Amino acid sequence: MRGNGDRRGAEGPPVSRRVLLAAGGAVLLTSTAAAVAADARAHSAGTQPRPAADGAAGPASAQAGAPSKPGKTRPTTSSPTRQHPELTRHAARPPRHEQPRLPYGEPMHTVQDGPKAVALTIDDGPSPVYTPEILRILHQYGVTASFSMIGRNAVAFPGVARQVAAAGHMIVNHTWNHYNLSYMPGVAVRAEISQATDAIHAATGERPSMFRAPYGVWPPAVFSYCAQAGLTPLAWSVDPRDWSRPGVRAIVRDIVADTRTGSIILEHDGGGNRSQTVAALKIWLPRLIDAGYQFTTP
Repeated sequence: MRGNGDRRGAEGPPVSRRVLLAAGGAVLLTSTAAAVAADARAHSAGTQPRPAADGAAGPASAQAGAPSKPGKTRPTTSSPTRQHPELTRHAARPPRHEQPRLPYGEPMHTVQDGPKAVALTIDDGPSPVYTPEILRILHQYGVTASFSMIGRNAVAFPGVARQVAAAGHMIVNHTWNHYNLSYMPGVAVRAEISQATDAIHAATGERPSMFRAPYGVWPPAVFSYCAQAGLTPLAWSVDPRDWSRPGVRAIVRDIVADTRTGSIILEHDGGGNRSQTVAALKIWLPRLIDAGYQFTTP
């Protein structure tokens, strides 16, 4: 069935029909030419070199004419100037250097000075009450000990600190305030130790060559500063916990039972009431001497 437009065209003059036929032919030729050209372009594009499956690029001429699209470039593995993305990430990281081993990375827990050799260390002084009493006992038995002094106590009682040095005992740095060094930054740790050294030197004329950490806590910053300052970290191996005042009998029992060749014994002359420490020292010290032990300094 035809539309009305077809009937109006059939009734027109002959000239009009020829014009319409010519125009229709021209339109048909134009459409055909455009279709052919489009097909040729599509065919030509389909024959261009494509990237290989592994990401390798095509000929240089094809790459030169191709536009660059951000985010579309794929890394290549065939080019010697590029690296795998994972290798590139690792290469961009700074190299890791092995940390040097510190000279004083472990505190001293024992002494090595022959059979039956032991050391007595006395912490937290000097005290104007208990330090002189301990000095008298040590002098009575001819024992040389090590006194771990707190800097501020040395400043408060310089005369007692000088008595310790004059008696020939070893003096150890025990920080300025007796703080727990594990909760302090490195700068504060260094200040705690260096300030104590200066205070002890001012009171006694001696500079300590050893350092004992309060509470036996040894953070890395302590070893680092000890290495720089030439201080040997000093720990212990026999702890009767005399600071807790467990009783004279308990202090004597623990020291006599736990002491053996090389032991470093821990006692206290400051930080509180040390009357039990003094009373126990009068008992266990001659017992160990009678057992053949000899006292030395670390």
